[in-house]
Amino acid sequence: MPSRSSSPTEFSQFVSRAVVPPFLLERIAQHGSPSSGQGVAVDHASSSAARTLAIDRELVRGRIDAPRPTASAGRAATSGPRRSIHDAENDRVLPGRLIRAEGQPSSGDVSVDEAYEGLGTTFEFFRDVYGRNSLDDGGLPLDATVHYDRDYDNAFWDGERMVFGDGDGEVFGRFTASLSVIAHELAHGFTQYASGLEYSGQSGALNESLSDVFGVLVEQFALGQNADDASWLVGQGLFLPAVEGRALRSMIAPGTAYDDDVLGRDPQPADMDGYVETRSDNGGVHINSGIPNRAFASAAIELGGHAWDRAGQVWFDVATDSSLSPTIDFDGFAAATVAAAAARFGIESDVRRAVSFGWSTVGVAVDDQEPTDSTSRRV
Repeated sequence: MPSRSSSPTEFSQFVSRAVVPPFLLERIAQHGSPSSGQGVAVDHASSSAARTLAIDRELVRGRIDAPRPTASAGRAATSGPRRSIHDAENDRVLPGRLIRAEGQPSSGDVSVDEAYEGLGTTFEFFRDVYGRNSLDDGGLPLDATVHYDRDYDNAFWDGERMVFGDGDGEVFGRFTASLSVIAHELAHGFTQYASGLEYSGQSGALNESLSDVFGVLVEQFALGQNADDASWLVGQGLFLPAVEGRALRSMIAPGTAYDDDVLGRDPQPADMDGYVETRSDNGGVHINSGIPNRAFASAAIELGGHAWDRAGQVWFDVATDSSLSPTIDFDGFAAATVAAAAARFGIESDVRRAVSFGWSTVGVAVDDQEPTDSTSRRV
């Protein structure tokens, strides 16, 4: 099957690392909110989604990807996180008013305290499982802002901090309620420092997929779940009861996370046969990420046990490999994971076989070629 990649030069380099994709917000903006049968004002969710889209587009126009940062050699090593949680007070001025700093007791604001705990759990995961000292491996402080704007239907990593909206109260609840969302967005910071994957086409879908992978692994880690027991859902609990949906995405079954009269049906393809060619959403980064997501989940379930131990270790090894091309495509990333599995666990290991199985499940053939740069692939 020919590789389907797009050159990053075909897409805007102004990007936003937000968890809710624009196509979902567009659906809500066009159709209004789901009816609860109890007099819900159908305009509210629609106007909130439209406002969120406008803000997200303004954020995109307002910044361009900076060169890939490096960890600060002079930053003191720490044994624990250094967190600060601010309150935007329904404004858009960042970072907002400091509410809770590292070591301070619960604030009584559920969003503040959920953000504080979520940042801490994510820090502990990377430190305890992979020996990484924060997102940059140099003790980077973890900052977050809650109550961003009013009824804002998203959460994003802005290159320096996490930012959370409260949701519109009809489709979305508060975005701090999902640990997988908190970890997903922080993982964009991890990718920013570790590999700098360009946010367009297949490398962009891999960027999104890495955030989903580590987002669910942090949640599984916190719950002590095995791969077989996990839901493999990203953003479970974000949708309010009126919505016919379980989460934003399903890693093990892309395309099944929601099917709602207003939101439509989850558009993620489960394999390369359904790969979506599009120029929107930076080349379909939130849609086609379902393909590598399923490859990882399938490999982890095939291995059993804790997904972060073996499958997660392989993905971490690849994500932190300095030789990884920022424009790598699915074929190249698949080959890199198989090679990493062989290097760490052995060429005849169950891990290598499971990783190969995961990619074959989604129609990505793995061979012995070196990882490829997506700019050299034919569309």
